[in-house]
Amino acid sequence: MTIFLFIGLKRFIACLQKFCFKLFFIFFHFFSFTFFSYICKLLFIIMNFIKRLLSRCKTEERVDVGMKYLIVGLGNCGEEYAETRHNCGFMVVDAMAKEAEATWTLDRHAYRAEMRLKGKQITLIKPTTYMNLSGKAVNYWLSKEKVPLENLLVVVDDIALPVGTLRMKKQGSHGGHNGLRNIEELLGTNAYCRLRVGVGAEFSRGRQIDYVLGKFSAEESAKMEPCFAEAVEMVKCFVTQGADRAMNLHNHK
Repeated sequence: MTIFLFIGLKRFIACLQKFCFKLFFIFFHFFSFTFFSYICKLLFIIMNFIKRLLSRCKTEERVDVGMKYLIVGLGNCGEEYAETRHNCGFMVVDAMAKEAEATWTLDRHAYRAEMRLKGKQITLIKPTTYMNLSGKAVNYWLSKEKVPLENLLVVVDDIALPVGTLRMKKQGSHGGHNGLRNIEELLGTNAYCRLRVGVGAEFSRGRQIDYVLGKFSAEESAKMEPCFAEAVEMVKCFVTQGADRAMNLHNHK
């Protein structure tokens, strides 16, 4: 219906423009310049109103195409953090962007990439605020893109899960993870979906920071490669079929 209205209004504007030119010559020959100027102003007001209406129709058409989703990969920027356990979130959204041939651009508080999937508009972000201030980027892009909270998915590393294990939850505590803690503080809620990527807990007491900021061993990398591929499918399922379906299909693996 919106498309037909849009086409009809475009044709109406074209006809109105032709009418204005004809009216110009008529009034130029038979009426005073002052009266003619008033008529012109009135016509221009009408045309501007119709143009604004057309612009609104375009916006509504874009919104109707599909719902918006925000997928956040948590991690730390910088070469020294690349491919570390703490950057699992970055690696998952990188894999998604690569598959969709989406390009990363540096934007406010984050690297951002746009993609579409079965009519859904997806914004991928990698916060540049560092892990402990991830909420700043999440809060900004949720508001900027007008994404409903239920369409937010945060991908995060988790030492409480064995290496290569995936678990999606619709809400929950931050579990001591500083990135999730900051997101919860700034959003004022923990009722958002998160995909936890298991990195194991093979470290001695007091060595947790060194462990999560370290890179995977060769044995671990062999497990993580199919894990990241499965994580991409899980995120896609979240977008196209919902969190419950994604959890039912993938959480048991």
